[in-house]
Amino acid sequence: MTTSFGAANASAAISKDPKLQIGKSFNGLNSLFLSQRAKPVKPDTAVEQKRSKVEIFKEHSNFIRYPLNEELLTDAPNINEAATQLIKFHGSYQQYNRDERGARSYSFMLRTKNPCGKVSNNLYLTMDDLADEFGIETLRLTTRQTFQLHGVLKKDLKTVMSAIIKSMGSTLGACGDLNRNVLAPAAPFHRKDYLFAQETAENIAALLTPQSGFYYDMWVDGEKFMSAEPPEVTKARNDNSHGTNFPDSAEPIYGTQFLPRKFKIAVTVPTDNSVDVFTNDIGVVVVSDADGEPQGFNLYIGGGMGRTHRLESTFPRLAEPLGYVPKEDILYAVKAILVTQRENGRRDDRKYSRMKYLLSSWGIEKFRTVAEEYYGKKFEPCHELPEWEFKSYLGWHEQGDGGLFCGLHVDSGRIKGIMKKTLREIIEKYNLNVRITPNQNIILCDVRQAWKRPITTALAQGGLLQPSFVDPLNVTAMACPALPLCPLAISEAERGIPDILKRVRAVFDKVGLKYNESVVIRITGCPNGCARPYMAELGLVGDGPNSYQIWLGGTPNQTSLARTFKEKVKIQDLEKVLEPLFYHWKRKRLSKESFGDFTNRMGNEKLVEVVDKWEGIPLTVSRYNLKHFADKETYEAMEALARLQDKTAHGLAMEIIRDYVASNQNGIKKH
Repeated sequence: MTTSFGAANASAAISKDPKLQIGKSFNGLNSLFLSQRAKPVKPDTAVEQKRSKVEIFKEHSNFIRYPLNEELLTDAPNINEAATQLIKFHGSYQQYNRDERGARSYSFMLRTKNPCGKVSNNLYLTMDDLADEFGIETLRLTTRQTFQLHGVLKKDLKTVMSAIIKSMGSTLGACGDLNRNVLAPAAPFHRKDYLFAQETAENIAALLTPQSGFYYDMWVDGEKFMSAEPPEVTKARNDNSHGTNFPDSAEPIYGTQFLPRKFKIAVTVPTDNSVDVFTNDIGVVVVSDADGEPQGFNLYIGGGMGRTHRLESTFPRLAEPLGYVPKEDILYAVKAILVTQRENGRRDDRKYSRMKYLLSSWGIEKFRTVAEEYYGKKFEPCHELPEWEFKSYLGWHEQGDGGLFCGLHVDSGRIKGIMKKTLREIIEKYNLNVRITPNQNIILCDVRQAWKRPITTALAQGGLLQPSFVDPLNVTAMACPALPLCPLAISEAERGIPDILKRVRAVFDKVGLKYNESVVIRITGCPNGCARPYMAELGLVGDGPNSYQIWLGGTPNQTSLARTFKEKVKIQDLEKVLEPLFYHWKRKRLSKESFGDFTNRMGNEKLVEVVDKWEGIPLTVSRYNLKHFADKETYEAMEALARLQDKTAHGLAMEIIRDYVASNQNGIKKH
């Protein structure tokens, strides 16, 4: 074992600063500073490795306690820089309202941790209450199957955190340099593979949960509110037969330094890519035999979305195949991969600290070899799998146990107003558990057949539409919160996406695309990629005030990485780019070719030429759409009328025709 800080330096630091001795609920005072390393031991070097400021904060924190514990007791509305980094491990970010000028109005965002997106009835009702009493009266569903609660004041943090914990919820590790929420398909199917995937996700989440007690010390005065974990999880965590653990440490897997950066894991079953499996540090896919009995897992590693504008050495990346492991080995294999990153990921520059950069530097073969040392076995070759599909699970479905579930679309995951009130009433009245999907939607679980009709009626009255009434563009669209609260945002996302989707629909109408056609659109306010825009068919990434970088080339099943197409496109100029792209897709696509596949086949060079030379839809017969208009004059009159109603001529004509047909369906002509 080596130390990067050193026992002598540790003793000196403690003697100089008695505050560092606060809260000694850990094994051994020296472990406060030991930057421990498990074997295989790296060779010592004469030059101490440079480390980022956050690494120093972690090292001096007494396992993520100090100085956060002191900062929370001050009267100031905010906390200092070190505490701001540490509170992330507790599941919170400090924010301020960037729309306001003058003095900053500080508040905190809390993010829950819900493996598989599972939310009990009690926890949902608690979160709903907390949003009203301590938040901004909204709940937000995230792309990692969790809640975000915005607007909590510092003085209320302990009250809110303790309420979540006492409702058997948690925010521990929802942010910070450790394993984040573990994804799994949210659908509550009673099928062996789905149940096994969800059980595995919960076990991985338990395995990689911090053990040093800092979370409970801070928010519930050390009282533990945890359900008993399966014995196989405890056994895997404590196993150190291949040098994965820090012996006698309060954090046997994480040590004092935790991970170099955040770490993301998703578990799923073949064909179901509702979890965007290839965007994760580890993608875990159940492999079953011919009888549907789970046998093991394919593992994919090295995915990640974040990047930095105009820095080509940062990039989004897809996970690639590592190998197959039998089902009884999954916890040991995941632990081995995580430890490989813990020991070798960069800690000097956080822009390059995700595992994707280690994998990109080493290559898959070297990574596999090192991970196998910690695993103690060889990874077998991955099993062949069928094609992936995106599954939204919207609408009513049979669970397979006699019950039903209902998937509900929530624009950008924001539950507010009448929708929030309606969901509360239904979930409370029928004592329903819910699940959050990775597409920012919500599922009502375990609904009895007799409840379907009254629930359907109540949902409609609350504005929660059946899938057939949701615009197909909205079904797959996602946006991050961005402005006004996210400190990283440089342009709008959640607040801007409703108008952008309407404008895309108008372009669809203008170029003749059908209503049931769609493209996957994702928007983020900065390049960090929280809404995974680099997997979208059309990704908009904020690169300045009211300005976006446009990415093209993702596919509907989220298996292809998009590429940069245009930089610095002003929001008011979107149609100048989208109209020629959609026009040519409509006219030159192959049979059933998605927009993403079309843009990949055409290539950037050709598409740039198409956009740059665009002079509008050609003034030909098709321009006047003579399927509906007898002559140019009629078209122009209809276009003028449509403009007054903020519609397209084609769209207005179709409305009139549909109304006319509907009024004559019973053979009664109405004038």
